[in-house]
Amino acid sequence: MDGIINIYKEKGYTSFDVVAILRKKLKIKKVGHTGTLDPEAEGVLPVCIGKATKVADYITDTTKIYSATMTLGIETDTQDHTGSIINSNEVTSSIKEIQEAIQSFIGDYEQIPPMYSALKVNGKRLYELAREGKTIERKARKIVIYNIDIINIDNNNVDMIIECSKGTYIRTLCADIGTKLGCGAHMSKLLRTKSSLFQLDSSIKLEEVDNYIENNTLDEIIMPIDMVFTTYDKIIIHESYNKFLYNGNKLDSDFIKGNTKITINDSYRIYDENNKFIGIYKSLVIDDKIILKPIKVFL
Repeated sequence: MDGIINIYKEKGYTSFDVVAILRKKLKIKKVGHTGTLDPEAEGVLPVCIGKATKVADYITDTTKIYSATMTLGIETDTQDHTGSIINSNEVTSSIKEIQEAIQSFIGDYEQIPPMYSALKVNGKRLYELAREGKTIERKARKIVIYNIDIINIDNNNVDMIIECSKGTYIRTLCADIGTKLGCGAHMSKLLRTKSSLFQLDSSIKLEEVDNYIENNTLDEIIMPIDMVFTTYDKIIIHESYNKFLYNGNKLDSDFIKGNTKITINDSYRIYDENNKFIGIYKSLVIDDKIILKPIKVFL
């Protein structure tokens, strides 16, 4: 049972809840999620099972897309609608000024993580310190906002589609936009619609997993590990070199079946002749010879 399940995380669950529930349902210990969603947020949460936990970082490091609603004029201590109101102001900005403020955040952006977050400082999560009434200094982290589409502005509520890098806190983005406008703001709704290759329309709820377990059709929802690396070219190793392949050794380019052209310093998906995915290898030159070095092996 090695692969990735595209879970639709519903409100009320933490990302860790989802992992714990799936671990129990599937009766397997190695389960991990690929990017935290707040309890009140919904949407795509790819969960890695078995050997696929080795690729969790690859998925986490990719672009995310969110559908979010920002409410102007109200600030909360958590930067979202679950927190206590700490400030309330009249919104005097015009629609054009709101649009310009939002668009100004597109590009590189130094974002300070919120106190109510799962980040650890000296072994303790920030939200634990926040609940104790403590606020500590946090270093700004460089993130990237690739695009923001403003869908609607109505009664101080702004609906947006945000495409961003890993590590982006959408509620902090909303709060920062509110600060720039001078009226404050918080995030009142969040839905993640895409994470890496995983999209909303192919996600399933936790309760739906039970049906696949009962019908012995889990293979229909567990996506293979190698789908994460479809942008890498595929290489098949000749069967006579399986000993090198299965032992995780470096591979000589002469071992390759067929005429695949190798580019130095590129990554490749490596398979045996039975089309079994072995892992990700990187090409390099050693003693004037092209060698494939294992980066991640899934045997």
